[in-house]
Amino acid sequence: MDSGAIRRRSALGLAVLAAAGLLAFMSPGSAQAAPAYCSGHKVRTLPFTTGSVLVYKRGGYVCAVTFPGARGSRKAMSVSVQARGGRPVVDRGHFAHHAGPVTLYAGHRCVRIKGSVGSGSVSSGWILC
Repeated sequence: MDSGAIRRRSALGLAVLAAAGLLAFMSPGSAQAAPAYCSGHKVRTLPFTTGSVLVYKRGGYVCAVTFPGARGSRKAMSVSVQARGGRPVVDRGHFAHHAGPVTLYAGHRCVRIKGSVGSGSVSSGWILC
């Protein structure tokens, strides 16, 4: 094989790898994955009538994001994470896509997660103890 053929095959191989990498990032499942907002692994989903709160944990850190059930216009939303014995970390406002993320170092303490969209809300009680 001459050097020109080797270069062409190498270039083709790199192009295929680059295309595969781009397709991995553009897959439909990755567009809805909350790890874009929170690091760690998902430990809970707290559904309620108008949305849901996704809860992630990494080390002693807890992260939460509230998503509305129907996206579109801006709505009143909130999300909070509170470690037992501490003050809550809150994100509250009028958002179109999500409230949060809020992240808190809880260590090994229990946490309480709250979220709301419009008139619907959820409170987890003390979890992840």
